[in-house]
Amino acid sequence: MAQDATDQSITRLPAFDKEGHRGARGLAPENTIPAMLKALELGVTTLEMDAHISKDGQVLLSHDPYFNRQHELLPTGEEIPTADAKKHILYQLDYSEIRKYDIGSKYYKNFPEQELQKAYKPLLEEVIDTTQAYLAAHNLPQVFYNIEIKTKPSGDGIYHPAPEEFVAKLMAVILDKGMAPYVIIQSFDVRTLQVLKRNYPGIKTSLLTENLQSLAKNLETLGFAPDIYSPYYKLVNAGLLKEAHARSIKVIPWTVNNLQKIKELKELGVDGVITDYPDLFKQL
Repeated sequence: MAQDATDQSITRLPAFDKEGHRGARGLAPENTIPAMLKALELGVTTLEMDAHISKDGQVLLSHDPYFNRQHELLPTGEEIPTADAKKHILYQLDYSEIRKYDIGSKYYKNFPEQELQKAYKPLLEEVIDTTQAYLAAHNLPQVFYNIEIKTKPSGDGIYHPAPEEFVAKLMAVILDKGMAPYVIIQSFDVRTLQVLKRNYPGIKTSLLTENLQSLAKNLETLGFAPDIYSPYYKLVNAGLLKEAHARSIKVIPWTVNNLQKIKELKELGVDGVITDYPDLFKQL
């Protein structure tokens, strides 16, 4: 079933990839259309986002597998009760129901600069359509889509489908929209990336990590060299960069929200950074 969706050499990533985390989480409600448009307005080269699957098989944007009471509201506009904090599970709701929740109007203390506005969890296809229209309207260069598949073994069948089905549904949207050359699929779950490598070998992959194991050990677990190695930013050092680059793997750490730290990492030689505040890129 191998589908070499694109020749990766045609669509090289930028020399320094400026990625807006969940769009622009520090400035607009995460994983929403407004967040993606804000990131584009600020000149990112890649939109970073998270994908989940609804009960009726739709691919939508969300970090959490359920509605997060910290910054999301019920369709009625009311708070999600503490006792129900993890009960509104996306994989157990049709998208028509998911669409009714308000995920942008509640103040989120972790990101006080967020511009509050009524928003919803969009379908991936809507995000792509809106982004492509914005780029065309403003005569901007093509951006990349860095999409995290949110799976882990304990969540199979509860919070999401197993990797084979998840990847197939996600890739169906990407291929239908003609975006394969501009997509990076990232995950902490090596199973998901292994499915991608096997079934869609032309798609760029990124291994997310936050463990203390070496690059070599993490690559051994994965079973192949991804295009990108994406560690928690505090784990990046000169040795890691040298080893990754020797293997022709780019290093793009997450999530860096301090301008000085971004500058330090750039000088160290990282290939990009993921940040909640893409406005910081203007100050580099």
